[in-house]
Amino acid sequence: MAHKQANAKIPVLNPSQFDEYLFGNWKPVVSKVYDQFHIERVEHYKIHLQLPLQPHRRLVYFMIFLTKGKVLRSKGLTQYEIGPNMLFALPSDQITSIEFVSEDAEGYYLHFLPEIFQQKRFNLPIFKELPFFQLTGNPVFELIDNKQVIELFELTLQEYKKNQPERFELLPLYLTTLLTEFKLQEKSQPKSLQNAATYLTQRYKDALSSLIYEKKSVQEFADFLSVSPNHLHKSVKTTTGKSAHELLEEMRILEAKVLLSQTDLSIGEIAFRLGKVDPSDFSRFFKAKTLLTPKQYRNNSN
Repeated sequence: MAHKQANAKIPVLNPSQFDEYLFGNWKPVVSKVYDQFHIERVEHYKIHLQLPLQPHRRLVYFMIFLTKGKVLRSKGLTQYEIGPNMLFALPSDQITSIEFVSEDAEGYYLHFLPEIFQQKRFNLPIFKELPFFQLTGNPVFELIDNKQVIELFELTLQEYKKNQPERFELLPLYLTTLLTEFKLQEKSQPKSLQNAATYLTQRYKDALSSLIYEKKSVQEFADFLSVSPNHLHKSVKTTTGKSAHELLEEMRILEAKVLLSQTDLSIGEIAFRLGKVDPSDFSRFFKAKTLLTPKQYRNNSN
């Protein structure tokens, strides 16, 4: 199993560690800069995936662009269906999972660390302008001009495959061009309209993802969002069919799964962090939601 971080508040996996979760015993062919930058075709990876992949956090920013097929992925509590000409992108430190990859899926996978842009020639406020790389942004983006995007992915892939350290500084240039193309296409598309209940529900989900260790009750989250608990509950119920409390418990389960699989924290420590102070209460809560005890889930993740 990947190395666990016992002291980290929010554990994340670098790409090398993550491969053990994703592929089991199979190892992809990678370059010397793998933990900083990597690009590969989806079709070269899909047959090796150990699915479904449980909730986890990763150290890198990553994106998946499909030219064919379907993938089901999550960001926090929301699952997204990715189809042809669609991009799924996440910044680092977000809880995500992979539920399904169709047999005919084709496209590109790319991950990187923002540190690769820390050169004098780069001035990249671009991350602030790309909504899918924001904590509260929608990670799915449908592209209009897929031909231009495919060409850019392919150029980046071919440069990466050269695996020549002296050419590494070219990769951020290719990636900058690709991200700029996304930005231009995003700005040219009409903005979707959301009703007030949907908007508040998404804000609540975002707050759950980022503040689950700090706030322990629906009341505290409602105060943070400057609404009454009753209004929050009605909005969430209208949008999702679930109560605000149910979403709070789902987020606790997601966090618990990450801590159980990516750290050596004891059950008691995890219970305390997630607001369930008594370990036996936490264990009952976890089993009621997952049909497994925390220990069974941890053992199954190994």
